[in-house]
Amino acid sequence: MAVPDPGAADGAPDIALAARLFDELRHRTGSSRGITRASYGLGEQIAHEIVRREALRLGLTCTTDAACNLYMTLKGAGAGPAIYVGSHLDSVPAGGNFDGAAGVLMGLAVVAGYCRAGIRPPQDITVMAIRAEESTWFGASYIGSRAAFGLLTGAELDGVLRSGDRVALGAAIEAAGGDTGALRAGRPHLDPARIGAFIEPHIEQGPVLVAEGLPAAFVTGIRGSFRHRAASVAGTYAHSGATPRANRQDAVLAAARLVTALDDAWQRLAAAGHDLTVTFGQLSTDPAEAAFSKVAGRVEFSLDIRSESHATLDLMRAELRGAVARIEADCAVRFTLGRETTSEPALMAAPLVAALEDAAGALAVPARRMACGAGHDAAVFAGAGVPSAMIFVRNANGSHNPDEAMEMADFTDAARILSRFCLRPLP
Repeated sequence: MAVPDPGAADGAPDIALAARLFDELRHRTGSSRGITRASYGLGEQIAHEIVRREALRLGLTCTTDAACNLYMTLKGAGAGPAIYVGSHLDSVPAGGNFDGAAGVLMGLAVVAGYCRAGIRPPQDITVMAIRAEESTWFGASYIGSRAAFGLLTGAELDGVLRSGDRVALGAAIEAAGGDTGALRAGRPHLDPARIGAFIEPHIEQGPVLVAEGLPAAFVTGIRGSFRHRAASVAGTYAHSGATPRANRQDAVLAAARLVTALDDAWQRLAAAGHDLTVTFGQLSTDPAEAAFSKVAGRVEFSLDIRSESHATLDLMRAELRGAVARIEADCAVRFTLGRETTSEPALMAAPLVAALEDAAGALAVPARRMACGAGHDAAVFAGAGVPSAMIFVRNANGSHNPDEAMEMADFTDAARILSRFCLRPLP
């Protein structure tokens, strides 16, 4: 990945460094089936060693916490709260090379630009490489960032097992050099009062920026959710030719009506300005009992509803309850939604978003604001009271797959925005 050096004297981000590290990450943690950097596994460990090596070459101060999160700090001119820039280095199985890693390497590229130009920023800048963001490995969200704030529980350390090898989370952390005693005690490594801002650069994981022809965006908030992961609707199995419509208790028809009812609600609320997504990710009949010539008596499904707004989520809960009641009465079926799981919405700090927009405007980089539908470590920082923001970088083909396609020109635009932001006093 050859990238021209735009000039070391003015403090421009060291894009050539980032390109070289992307290549090394791909070479050392990739295969013919994409990138695999398992949380607290070999691939993630290799990635942490790569960025630590480069940070030490730059003269940064490198430390780790009890969960093996890595902090790489450039000393600033002032003693005020630091700017933290970072993301994660683990990946899903057979994923892409940019999800997570782009945020860490962008932070390093910006700091490297300052170092080679002899620039001291107004405050300390810490590039943070966060452990275990991808919940696919341990089935728990934001392990590294929650641990940094003392929020990881003993029950998780003992009871959450890594997919595949079934190693307990605590054992995996210890094997990587962590300290589960400190984690069990709930001792935080990070003090929110000492962090002036957390900025997480990340590839966009959807198609918006590609469709609009924009290189970057600034996140207004990370959507919270409520989910029913194991819901079902029960009717009665019956002969497809011998059962009149009035006598049917058709579970497929009932499930289809629920899908359309919630899609109608989504369109109605979105038209009124609500931020919202509604997804039925799984929908199936029982292959052991359903048949071509039978009215289906049972359908299992999952439901995932997300929004930046608590109020919108509550509106959709009411829509779900109302639709279920109507369909049960009309179709003579019974819905069982099962346990509801939730995640909290996390609003990004409006002054930081505005400051990033100002930096983009000064550099003539076209960008927009947008909500974020996926979970990110920035949500944990925001929840801890740290002013937080995210920079999205245009990326084709989605994420969590080997075909992620971020262009270095877009990465460069985002890094220039970040560099300009970090050289100005915090809003």
